[in-house]
Amino acid sequence: MQVLKAGSRPPWVGLGAAVWVQIAVGNSYNFPLYSHSLKSVLGFDQQQLTMLGVANDIGENFGIIPGVICNKLPPWIVLFIGALACFLGYGVIWLAVSQTVQSLPYWLLWLALCIATNSSAWFSTAVLVTNMRNFPFSRGTVAGILKGYGGIAAAVYTEIYGAMLQNSSSQLLLLLALGVPLLCLAVMYFVRPCTPASGDDSAEHGHFLFVQAASVALGIYLLTTTVLTDVLNLSAPISYTFVAIMVLLLMAPFAIPVKMTLYPANSRKSGTLGLPVGSSGHLIVGEGKSDKTEPLLSPSVSATQLGSLDESDDASDIDLLLAEGEGAVKRKRRPRRGDDFKFTEAIVKADFWLLFFVYFIGVGSGITVLNNLAQIGIAQGVNDTTILLSLFSFCNFIGRLGGGAVSEHFVRSKTIPRTTWLACTQVIMIVVYLLFASALSGTLYAAIALLGICYGAHFSIMIPTASELFGLKHFGIIYNFMGIGNPLGALLFSGLLAGYVYDKEAEKQHALGLLENSASCLGPNCFRLTFLVLAGVCGLGSLLCLILSFRIRPVYQMLYAGGSFRHPNSHH
Repeated sequence: MQVLKAGSRPPWVGLGAAVWVQIAVGNSYNFPLYSHSLKSVLGFDQQQLTMLGVANDIGENFGIIPGVICNKLPPWIVLFIGALACFLGYGVIWLAVSQTVQSLPYWLLWLALCIATNSSAWFSTAVLVTNMRNFPFSRGTVAGILKGYGGIAAAVYTEIYGAMLQNSSSQLLLLLALGVPLLCLAVMYFVRPCTPASGDDSAEHGHFLFVQAASVALGIYLLTTTVLTDVLNLSAPISYTFVAIMVLLLMAPFAIPVKMTLYPANSRKSGTLGLPVGSSGHLIVGEGKSDKTEPLLSPSVSATQLGSLDESDDASDIDLLLAEGEGAVKRKRRPRRGDDFKFTEAIVKADFWLLFFVYFIGVGSGITVLNNLAQIGIAQGVNDTTILLSLFSFCNFIGRLGGGAVSEHFVRSKTIPRTTWLACTQVIMIVVYLLFASALSGTLYAAIALLGICYGAHFSIMIPTASELFGLKHFGIIYNFMGIGNPLGALLFSGLLAGYVYDKEAEKQHALGLLENSASCLGPNCFRLTFLVLAGVCGLGSLLCLILSFRIRPVYQMLYAGGSFRHPNSHH
């Protein structure tokens, strides 16, 4: 067996590559850009189009299989499977929309869209799991950065769609079928396990700040240029210049490894553990398989057991630990919070289901507003919903980035559990939903902005919380199971609740002769009951957040005592 040497593979190139993969993850956000062509070219009715939207959501959020696979295969294979799904799925849809192939059956297009958007789950799992392991001491920050770029991907595609593709659905689908897989194939070599950052390097904090600042600059730039492109009739050279500047801003994270290469003296102080970590902080590499890792220290060795070892007997202790790692000695014990849990061990824990329901309530209620944003705007007298969507998307990005950064700061400085901030966001969401229900003049934009921030924060807080409670070894499947909360919330709160209430109010207005079209609805009553229910649900969610925070506070006091991460299985 061969142990990797410290510093052999710094993680920053992988983080830069992961940013580009996260842009690829956003392929599923493009459905509104080509859905009108599915309806007009293929002759689908609204119900058929809605069911294709369901296929889009199901594919994007079904990540159980990549969650299992990511522990058995290297990241590049996971990315390759995602690229293949993207090529096949969007390829079939392009054949239909471009009318290259006539009369493709509806069921085939539905299945193709599921496969196409399922590529997002493969891409996201590969880069999140790998980078969380490569930066085990900055999990909140890394989750915030990667989820932030994933959230802003929709604006990246919108920029390309308007500036380079002349709003052509057929060309967009061809870009998704060919361009996205090629992008992932180009960067997948760099997304790999490497010597982890120790968290002790003073420059590391500055590097993360640089990446965060670059992502905020990109977000502001995209919001500005999208509005300009929408309002002004720009010439082709200006549009192409906008795209070129966007690409440069996306390249910004690669400036860190370039700087570390040019000025190695400043990077030599960077502390590394000497071995790539999975989740226990110590991993070795099997011979000839540099991308596959296995734990050196058994997860069954608790912090208490290791702390009681006599330091004078280091040699015998190491022998014992090695023997445990090789399976010669086994100590059977149920994992404790912070240890590496198998999925079957995690799923029977109260903390697991508390976190799941907290996430389900937060993102499920938020996605309800997002899915019905056009109807909400029209009901309150705002017919052009482009600005509403841009505002929500940008604030969603800020919430994802900020949620990771804020929770990381306070967990280190005050050992405050990350879920405390979820309680705060859900209290704010109660106020936001009451604002929506009241339909007060001038509050719509503020309510959408606040909701976008709160909705986005759930993604970058849930991810590191799950890894800290249940470990990184089986993080892929645990994180993807939590992700089911998003489509489940969309089904219950948007499909069943909001859709039912909206249709009933529309029928009532039509019966009274207030509207000619029975499918449309105007006024605050269209969504008032829905928003009141969502406010009550978030009240329950904030209570569950506080209960969970109280339960797991000792975990954070153990993990982050003294302001730095200490893995429970580490004897350092």
